[in-house]
Amino acid sequence: MSAVISLKNRLSLTYAVFIGLTLLALTLIINRFTDAMFAALIRENIGERSAEIVRTIGGLYDPGIGEFDQTSLESIGMHFVHEGYIVTVKDAGDNIVWDARSCDMQQCVMVMDTIAGRMEDQYRLKGALQIQSYPVSYLGGAAGTIDIETYGPFFYSETESRFLSSLNRLLFGAGLAITLLSVAVSIFLASSVARPIVRTAGAARSIARAHSGGIYGEIPAVRIGENYKTKELNELARSLNDLAMELEEGERRQKQLSSDIAHELRTPLACLQGNIEAMIDGVWEPTAERLESCHEEILRLARLVEDLNLLTSLEWENIVLEKKEFDIAKLLRLLSGQFLPAAREKGIALVLDLESCRVTADYNRMKQVFINLFSNAVKYTRAGSITLSCRPLDAGRPPPHTGTCEVSFADTGAGIDAADLPRIFERFYRSDKSRNRQSGGAGIGLAIAAAIVKAHGGEISAESGNGGGSVFRVVI
Repeated sequence: MSAVISLKNRLSLTYAVFIGLTLLALTLIINRFTDAMFAALIRENIGERSAEIVRTIGGLYDPGIGEFDQTSLESIGMHFVHEGYIVTVKDAGDNIVWDARSCDMQQCVMVMDTIAGRMEDQYRLKGALQIQSYPVSYLGGAAGTIDIETYGPFFYSETESRFLSSLNRLLFGAGLAITLLSVAVSIFLASSVARPIVRTAGAARSIARAHSGGIYGEIPAVRIGENYKTKELNELARSLNDLAMELEEGERRQKQLSSDIAHELRTPLACLQGNIEAMIDGVWEPTAERLESCHEEILRLARLVEDLNLLTSLEWENIVLEKKEFDIAKLLRLLSGQFLPAAREKGIALVLDLESCRVTADYNRMKQVFINLFSNAVKYTRAGSITLSCRPLDAGRPPPHTGTCEVSFADTGAGIDAADLPRIFERFYRSDKSRNRQSGGAGIGLAIAAAIVKAHGGEISAESGNGGGSVFRVVI
């Protein structure tokens, strides 16, 4: 199994290798560029120095006698030898007037050996002696020739060599300092990237350990900061915080679900238990009325179980929809007739604004959706009106066709608090916690309606304001 390296170390290593390779490439480029420029400069200096030597020695020519000043020539010539220039002076007849080697062969050999050793040992540049001839003229006539012998293709003087060595040491020191600084910066950058990721991973593990203890384990209120300078890290932190909040909310809902189911089952079971025990003990006679009451409680339990089973099937997408084409407006008119007596009994006006709209859907399931919405509208509207509308959203297509339809139930009831709107389609959720079982139902009617609409690929939504009524919309 290969070794696992931490993100911080991996990033640090990556940055360091990248910076090291970049510096190495830059060093090679700068070194080659510097060497080329310095070599060109030295060649230029050698040429200029040679021209200066020719001018200096040419000034020693005496036209009166047609000869060079020997005393001055020897003094100046040996000075140039120390600089690495072996001078030979010839007259107009090509006869040697003065030769540095003849004057001091040992000094000439020592100087040239020193230069050759410096160039070969320090700069790995092997060369050879080369001679350049320069004519000397006076008033347009030939006065002689000056041969200058140097180490080629070029050479560094002792001063130039020291300067170049100092420059190389400076570049090496600067490169080393930049490398160390780059490594420190890379470690800092790697830490700044890895630290929030490690913190996020630790928070995720804390949540996972708490959740692995069981569905009812306590999820810790884990939150991490979102004030990083990097957008992606802020997104990571925000995602974990959102996940933590969702898990906390899911945990709370699970506990609430268990409580709600227990509450919904407890009342009918307690009623059944009390009635049956009373009849078994002979306290009550098993009359038809009492048996009918027990039967109603059994039916209530059966409907609750059936609704839960239906909701589970819908949420797990295990239910098969029997789709067919039908007119939603016609279905809504039929349902309005069924709810009209209950609405009139409460003094509620039913307003129908229905346009023909044909869809392909499961007729019975959609009927159940509209019954649940109609039932809620009548149940929680004390006075006023309920407006039922239906309109096609793609009315431009010629009939006959099936398309998209929007159905809305608008009532003048008490409305729903804004804090409850996002959760009214959850199972067992009641916006009014004080409602009892007889007036409020089991609290899963809207959850079933939402699950059926979702199974059809549609949308269901609600909007309301306290005291301003509610509007439920279904797009199918």
